[in-house]
Amino acid sequence: MVSCSNLKNSSNKNIVLIRTYMQEQENCWNKGDLEGFMQHYWESDSLMFIGKSGVNYSWDATLNNYKKTYTNQEEMGILTFKNLTIQQLSNKYIYVVGKWHLKRSEELKNLEGYYSLIWKKINHKWVIISDHSS
Repeated sequence: MVSCSNLKNSSNKNIVLIRTYMQEQENCWNKGDLEGFMQHYWESDSLMFIGKSGVNYSWDATLNNYKKTYTNQEEMGILTFKNLTIQQLSNKYIYVVGKWHLKRSEELKNLEGYYSLIWKKINHKWVIISDHSS
């Protein structure tokens, strides 16, 4: 059993780690590296991604959908995450809500929306197991 004080101490450390991981994702995206961007997603057929086209499962399907939607660096633009809240729910789960923004050319127009992420600690590593982006 974990005491409240132990959860709070580990919570601060884990929240900093999640912020670092999301900064790494921004950096990879902005270099056009989709595989690098996906490194913090759970590499599993059970990964859930919810977007405008509905619910999709699997790491491979999520990567392939990104590749179909963003075929080049210009379409990818410059990604910025703004986390509105990060809550450690337990020793194994963290919940993140935020806003994403893609700065793109006038011709392509900027895109933005919101996300909610569920991060889970699996095999001593934090990974996104569910991403709902709109």
